[in-house]
Formats: sequence, structure tokens, C-alpha cells
Amino acid sequence: MKAIRIELYQNLVNYKKPTSFQLKETYPLPPYSTVSGMIHYACAFEEYKDMKISIQGNYNSKVNDLYTRYEFAGAEYEEIRHNIKLKGKEIDRKTGDEMEKYYGATKGVSTVELLVDAELLIHIKPEDEKLIPIIYEAFKTPKEYISLGRREDIVRIKDVKVVDIEKKFLDDTNLKLNYDAYIPIDMFNDDEFRSKATIYKLNRYYDLVKVKKDTFIRQWIKTSVMHAVKDTDFLYADEEFTFDSDNNPVFFA
Repeated sequence: MKAIRIELYQNLVNYKKPTSFQLKETYPLPPYSTVSGMIHYACAFEEYKDMKISIQGNYNSKVNDLYTRYEFAGAEYEEIRHNIKLKGKEIDRKTGDEMEKYYGATKGVSTVELLVDAELLIHIKPEDEKLIPIIYEAFKTPKEYISLGRREDIVRIKDVKVVDIEKKFLDDTNLKLNYDAYIPIDMFNDDEFRSKATIYKLNRYYDLVKVKKDTFIRQWIKTSVMHAVKDTDFLYADEEFTFDSDNNPVFFA
């Protein structure tokens, strides 16, 4: 079984938590949907390709930075409420004529949380193995700069390699994580190990659901994972686990 292993570096990055607004908080590692989006964009895939992804990584520290925040709710412009006036159009329901309408938006300052010196180890195993050389070439010789997180969060590709993936037993040995890692929660039934980790319910991919004529919304399929930190004892003797050909543990979800 083959997979692509990518080693990435990012100087400052935000992997935004969907529920954070006033302070744009970040996950400690990119969610699966974010990594999947990066892969699909880099490869110019026009439809979703099913693939298993393993995400590991480290960062040195966190800092807060300011950014310009825009709020637009489609409300009609009010001078005392909005500081940006946007010209738009609407259809008169009675006559069907097109009329000018002005909408209001608000521009302000907010805070974003950034990870400093993030290093990522990502394994990708597409369902269709014919996609392996396509993904490999997309990251080995990218057509444009690749970002992960926000559009401005550029990645430096340190290494791209096709590796063998195999399952094997450990003989009387416990291993420690070399990186922080997302580990699917159903991989372990050990409550003691789970108590050492933070549990996240991360977006994996989405289905388009029709809500009315010509209108679709994204319905996210989520995956429950543990965020296990570096140096955590996570493997136990006489159990089978997945590794790449350089003996890096792999946690596909």
C-alpha cells in the first residue's frame, strides 16, 4: 500500500476554529477539510476525491496579531450604523423592475491567533492509487505557491515522498510521538490514554444538500479525534499499528 508523505513548514499560520469570532482562534493542527482543500486545489481536482489523511506536526509558540475585519449582513445602509456604503440592486416585487439599493458594512479591527514556526507531517492515501503520481507532482513542482489555513498562510515544502504503508506489531515496546497528532478516537479503547488528550470534532468533507430550487448548502461530515501531544506514550506491545517505510506512525482518518 502506497501513500504520499509531505513535510511542510509555515512561519505564521491560523487554522481557524469555526466557532471563534472576536478572537480568531486556531486549532493546533490543520483540520482534515483544510488539508483536503489544499490537496484538491494544488492538483486542480474539479470534484471531490476520496482519500485518507494523517496529520501530525509541531509549533514553537502562539502570538496574537491584528487584522482588518469586515461585517456584512445584507442590511440596508444606515449612516449612524455603518461606515461603508455599498451600491447594489434589487427587484421591485410589484413591478419587477430593477432598482438601486445601498447596503451597509462595518470595517473594524479584530485579533487573530497565530502559530509560530509550524512544522507538519502529512500522509495522503487516495482511494484511487492512480492519483498518487498526480498528487506527488502537484507538490513536487507546484504551479503556484501553496497555502494552508488562510490564503496568505504560505507553506514551504520541505520534502515530498511516496512511501510504503504497512501494519506491524510492536514487540514489548512502547513508542512516543515525535509530533503532536490527530488520532481517530475509535483507534483506542483505552480511557486512560483518552484522558491525556484533547478531543476535537473536525470537519472531514461535505455533501451538497439541496434546500430549495437552485440552492444548496454544505452539510459537513465530521470526524472525532484526539489531539495527542509530542512524547505521549501511545503504542502498546502486542498491538498492531500503521507505519510508513521510515517507521513514522500513521493515523489515517
